[in-house]
Amino acid sequence: MAFASTWMWANPAVAAEAATSAAPEVKQLADSDVNPADLPEADQSIKAKPLDQWTGLWNRQTMLGDIGGLRSWLWRSGVTVGLTETSEVFGNLSGGMERSHAYNGLTTVTVGLDTQRAFGWQGGNFNASVLHIHGQNLSSSSLGTIQTASGIEADPGARLWELWYQQKFLDDKLDVKIGQQSIDQEFMVSQYAGTFINTMFGWPAVPSFDMPSGGPAYPLSGIGVRVRARPTDSLTVLGGIFDGNPAGDSTNADPQLANAHGTTFSTHKGKLFIGELQYAVNQPAAGEIETGGKRGLPGNYKLGFWYNNLRFADQRYDDGGLSLADPASSGNAAQHHGNYSVYAVADQMIWRPSEDSSRTLNVFTRIMGAPGDRNVISFSANAGVTLTAPFEGRDSDTAGLGMGYARVGSHAREFDADQGLPMRSGETYLEATYQYQVAPWWQLQADVQYTLNPGAGILNPKDTTQKINNIWLVGLRTNITF
Repeated sequence: MAFASTWMWANPAVAAEAATSAAPEVKQLADSDVNPADLPEADQSIKAKPLDQWTGLWNRQTMLGDIGGLRSWLWRSGVTVGLTETSEVFGNLSGGMERSHAYNGLTTVTVGLDTQRAFGWQGGNFNASVLHIHGQNLSSSSLGTIQTASGIEADPGARLWELWYQQKFLDDKLDVKIGQQSIDQEFMVSQYAGTFINTMFGWPAVPSFDMPSGGPAYPLSGIGVRVRARPTDSLTVLGGIFDGNPAGDSTNADPQLANAHGTTFSTHKGKLFIGELQYAVNQPAAGEIETGGKRGLPGNYKLGFWYNNLRFADQRYDDGGLSLADPASSGNAAQHHGNYSVYAVADQMIWRPSEDSSRTLNVFTRIMGAPGDRNVISFSANAGVTLTAPFEGRDSDTAGLGMGYARVGSHAREFDADQGLPMRSGETYLEATYQYQVAPWWQLQADVQYTLNPGAGILNPKDTTQKINNIWLVGLRTNITF
């Protein structure tokens, strides 16, 4: 999530912890990401017809296809390479700090290595990914919102994102991942929320504001170990231990500048513990092929927590019990040992006309809370509905309507009153979006967002006589997989 600088202006006690973290839809490479149609018939492990390099442009999974045989040659050697480009233009039609528009772009390069195909070691995968972020952060420069408009908004530049090794055990019932990881790829994830563009549908407001530096989430990541166990086909247990602050020891107020290239491999700034219990209903068993039977509508339910053992500043009181706004205050915020949050996620399909239909109606919700004394945001929630295949012949399109809410913590609100500022409350946004699948490798997405009480009710720093007005925002995004 990208912090709006204006919003942090109203929070001097926590400005040093401001961070930008988002959660773009970036898949890690796996065998399933290789399109068999892009591989030559000579590879007997893949039963597919040969596809000429310069035909089938609109049917292939990637724009460049097999690149003259290069992709299939690399695949047989255990190597998969992914390149995606996300570009978008947004403009606020009214409201915000000022009317403006901006371009954002994200280039992601991912390289994977399957150790079994590479040198016969079963169950192992290496993964490395690099980001190049370009464009302008509209939310911080012109909107002043808590819940930022786009999940790819971040400081421009190139950085290492993830670098890890994963090993599977016990017929894939257990796997361990170790290295630099972005936990927004696996924890707190809502399947259907991924349709939307606003940052909070990816990495929610509670961890974005309450974890040091926004937590090990896009565009940052953290050194750690993640363990996943599947005791049954329906039950998954996910847990991990990560460095407590992905920005390391730097005193730079912007964590992305503190860890400008993603190579600050910090391991001594406290510890972040996170766990999640996942329960799936009406899902096919491992290895089972869907036959169009009478299985019920699928759903996924998750319950999780995180705990960070660093010290966290009180948002109102100093070490002597006085308000930080009191002229007699020491100016040193009272310290709380540790910070935590609990959360729940639900994804459920609620309708489809037939078992083999592409058209489905789906709902999701995600709620989480944290202590109000040491956190800027004490509660956040997302909810929404999506419809796949909304029109005849458009089986790969998706339409969605969603909302998000973030509530400012009690001590932060009281600190506002102590300073004589408007007391912040909460911020709500609505988003309507439509994903149009031009080709398997090319997607266009139109988006409209409306934000009520931007910044939870702070004064507009560009006109301190009034609060930031409600925002109408429109945008267009394109995703291309090369």
